[in-house]
Formats: sequence, C-alpha cells, structure tokens
Amino acid sequence: MMEKTDHARKLYKRMRLWELPDQYVAEPIDGSSGSCLVVKRDGSMTLVDEIPDCTTVRVPKIQTIYGVVGILKLLAGSYLLAITERENVGLYLGHPIYKVLSLKVFPCDRSLKSSCDEKKKMESEFSSLLKVAERTPGLYFSYHVNITLSAQRLNDLGVEATKIPLWRQAEPRFVWNNYMLELLIDNKLEAYILPIIQGTFQNFQAAIGKDIIDVTLIARRCTRRNGTRMWRRGADDDGYVANFVESEQIIQVKGYTASFVQVRGSIPFLWEQIVDLSYKPKFEIMKPEKAPHISERHFLDLRKKYGNVIAIDLVNTRGDEGRLSEKFATSMEKILNDDVRYLHFDFHKICGHVHFERLSILYEQIEDFLIKNRYHLLNERREKVETQIGVVRTNCIDCLDRTNVTQSMIGRKMLEFQLQRLGLFDADENISTHSNLNDSFKILWANHGDDISIQYSGTPALKGDFVRVGRRTTRGMLKDGYNALMRYYLNNFVDGTKQDSIDLVQGHYIVSLTRDMAPKRKGGIENIAPFPVVVGVILMGIFFALLSLIRVRNDFWQLPLSIFWASLSLLITRYVKENGRAFCNRPRLHKPLE
Repeated sequence: MMEKTDHARKLYKRMRLWELPDQYVAEPIDGSSGSCLVVKRDGSMTLVDEIPDCTTVRVPKIQTIYGVVGILKLLAGSYLLAITERENVGLYLGHPIYKVLSLKVFPCDRSLKSSCDEKKKMESEFSSLLKVAERTPGLYFSYHVNITLSAQRLNDLGVEATKIPLWRQAEPRFVWNNYMLELLIDNKLEAYILPIIQGTFQNFQAAIGKDIIDVTLIARRCTRRNGTRMWRRGADDDGYVANFVESEQIIQVKGYTASFVQVRGSIPFLWEQIVDLSYKPKFEIMKPEKAPHISERHFLDLRKKYGNVIAIDLVNTRGDEGRLSEKFATSMEKILNDDVRYLHFDFHKICGHVHFERLSILYEQIEDFLIKNRYHLLNERREKVETQIGVVRTNCIDCLDRTNVTQSMIGRKMLEFQLQRLGLFDADENISTHSNLNDSFKILWANHGDDISIQYSGTPALKGDFVRVGRRTTRGMLKDGYNALMRYYLNNFVDGTKQDSIDLVQGHYIVSLTRDMAPKRKGGIENIAPFPVVVGVILMGIFFALLSLIRVRNDFWQLPLSIFWASLSLLITRYVKENGRAFCNRPRLHKPLE
C-alpha cells in the first residue's frame, strides 16, 4: 500500500497515456503538477514523479485520455479501462458534465502466452466481453460535482462536502464503475478515482417573459441488479430490482433552484421470463411465498432513501401481466400504511394505444400525494425553502414505455407547480401555453426515455411520439413496430453476451478457473445452420408458397407445390419454436453472484 503525496480533492481532467513494454504511465497534462500513475503489467500500481525511461528501440505508443475508469483483474492478468473521448453536454448545478464517447480497454499482462490452453480459451472469452463493455452507452461523469446525488442530497451534505473526494461522497448504487475502482481506492489514488454513472443527461433553456429558465433532466441507473431486458427481471432476495432508475428534474430561474425526483423499477419480487424465441415469453413467478418479504425489503429501502412512497403499477389486469399485478397487490397488503401507498392503473385498458390524455385520471388520484410531499427548493440565498419528503415509484413490465409517458406527465405537472410558486405562471397558466417551453420539454422527456430504453432493451422507447409531440402518429406507430421487432432480435440473440459483459465489469461474476463457462447444448438444428439461415429458409418457403398459390389459376399443379412449401415453413417454424432456447444468445457465465 502506497501513500499519495498530493491529497487534494482535484481530479485530473486530461492525461497522456504512455504504453511502455512493461507498464502503462498516465501523465497529467491539464496544468497539474501531480505525480504520474504507473500501472505495471502485473496490475500493481505506484506513483512516480517522472516518466520512466524507455529501454527499447521501439517508440512507445502515446495517446490522450480523460479519466481512468478502473482496473479489472481476470485470469491471466489485469486490464486498464480509460476514457479516450468525451463530450461536454451541459451543466449540473453550475458544473460541467461530460459524456463518455469512447472507452478503451488496455491489457496489462502478457503472461497469457505461457498459460495453459484452458486458461487461454477462458481469457479469450473474457476479453471478448470487455470489447462489449467498451460500447456501453450512456456513461456520464464530472470532475467537480457529485452527479450520483440529487440536488437535495448534495445540499444536505453542506459545504464540508467540497473537501471530500467525489468517490467518498458518491452513492455506491449509482456508480457504474464502483467495482473497477477498488484497486485505485485501496492504493489511495484520489486524483485518479473518477465516479461514473450510467443513465442520461438532458437540458435546455427557454424564455418565459423576460426570465430565462434552465431545465435539466438527469437519470441514474442502479447497478445492484443491472442488466438487459429479459435477462434481468424482478428483484433479488435483498429487494434490489431490475432497471431501477432515479430521474431528477431540475430548474434554475431567478436565482432559485428546484428539483423533483421520481424512480422506476421492476415489480419487486422474484420473477423472470425465459428467453425461448417466443415474441412474449411467459412470466414465471419463483418462490411466490417469498414475495411479501422481498417487497417489504424493497420498500423499506425506498423509505430510508426517499421518505414516503406511492407505487404506481401500470401493468394489465389480464393474462400473464395480470398474474404479476395480482401478486404485486397481495404482496403490498401488509406493507401499506400512511407512508407507503399502492395504486394500480391499467394503462392499456384506460389509455389504449392513442388516448394518453386519459392519464389525467391517474393524476387526479395522486395529486394529493404530490402536493403533500412537495419538492426541493432553494431561494436566491441558497437557503432551503422546500424539501421533497416522498417519491413516486412507477412501473410497467419493462419500466420503459408506459413508465416514461407517465413520468413525463408527472414531471410536467410538477414543473407547473414550481413555476406558479415562483411567480412565472398564473394560477390558470400551464406549459402548453408557451410553445417554446412546451416543445423543449417534450423533447427533453422523449430523449430521456429513449436513452434509458436503449440501455435496457437496445432500442429507443415505444410510445415516444406522444412524449415528443403530444399525440400518437402513424409514423410513431410504424417506428414502434420496427423497434418491437428489434427488441425481439436483440433479446434473443445479442443480450445474453451483453449481460455477461455487465456482470463481469460490475463484479457480479468472480473470475476463476473453477467457474467455467456454461456448457453449450449439443445437437439440434442450431448445429447445422445459424439462426439467420433458418429464418431465411422459412421466409423463402413462405415466398414460394405464395408464388405457387398465385399461379394456381393457370396451373392447378401449383396448388400441391404451394402446400408443400407452406408445410415446410410451418414444420421448421414449429421445430425452432420447440427448440428455441438452443438458438438464443444465452449468458455463457454461470448465474452471477448476488
């Protein structure tokens, strides 16, 4: 364990990364006079005052990096992850926020060449997962302000927080690279420890009369049960749910700062969908007797972090969704009290696919909760005027499409409350009466929903046209159809590997030779032809069946030919359906450590 000579809170913003034969060296070049970070090929780290001399004839590779994401140890050695491109996307409470445009993995150890074949094979598999991690979307960071905390929680920390390194005050459940920072933390490398969140950051400015309002929307994804749609559903035994996202809407105007926090997350008990090539795989509730206990743990955690809670369940009352909703409602019976409320709102039944204005029915049922639990508000002197003491928790099945439409409605109502409070709106005035503000607000929430959806499902959000333009459109519905098909493809043939990558970089899977890759299933059509070829054969059969059917009028013998092609397509489709899981891109790792 080494001691760092510079204990300043400052993080290095720009570094030159030297790739030497036996080590990597990160040299601060942002005007700082700090020491250089040396990461040796065995993964050990130290600080040096000068760049070590290169003893080889070969000129070292040099490139600029903008932050050290962390160190990840695998079988044959360690890997350094660094930010190679960034973009300034706006300000959070007056401080610059950056988006990661490019993330690169640098292997630190070359001992793999002398390793056994089994070790080489596994390391190759793990390395390929790190390549997937390089393409992780929606990563944001700041060198100056803790973006893992809401404005209210930051204010509660007080001025003393300015003396504490960002990683020490960060909320661990929202730090995407928390696991990879452990070695840097152990070695007290304060100036290199950069917390990163996954989520989204959107903002805009608009004029209301002579006043300029700055609106920001930031989302923070929880890493406790992080993953992809279908592969991460429900909750774990500790009550942490899939796709849990904290969304904070902040306004700054006339010296005032107001913020309002909402959360979304999967239905909080043990359930899953087995990916088997079905368009909508059946929901399976595991250990139903544990559901009340897990739900209780989940809402106890929400109470501690946010205060009062109202859970809005948007799923259908019929079919598989109905079974989940019924179990959710019964699990909540012993939890409900003055601090925790549950409300079911059948979004599809009430709003259908076009009448989203009927969300006003839902708003009337939660208006009293919103008024009583308020929002965070600071005046011109940075004094707290209002405190948010409760949170709205919204869910549908994926916590994406219906959820984002509903949250945007709540965010709109809360913004109108705040603007009326600050004197910018009259009592009968609303956002819709200001076209510039209205259009920008719609785009803000539509982009917010798209970003979260891409991270969980691989595609933009459905129903985004309503959020973006205020009504359903033919183009929007066609786009939803395309995105629904893309989700089907990604869930079945891409997200298994993506899930492995997430589990690996976030420490949910511990690497060792005894924890081998999941065995691959042998036998079956998947060993004869890959899925795209099988789909091609099916489509070809349908094409020839239709072509023959068209020619029946002129040639009766085309009828049996049409029946033949149609039967062949149906037989192959049925076989694929019955053996669907063999085709799916399943996680190759064993079940992650919870």
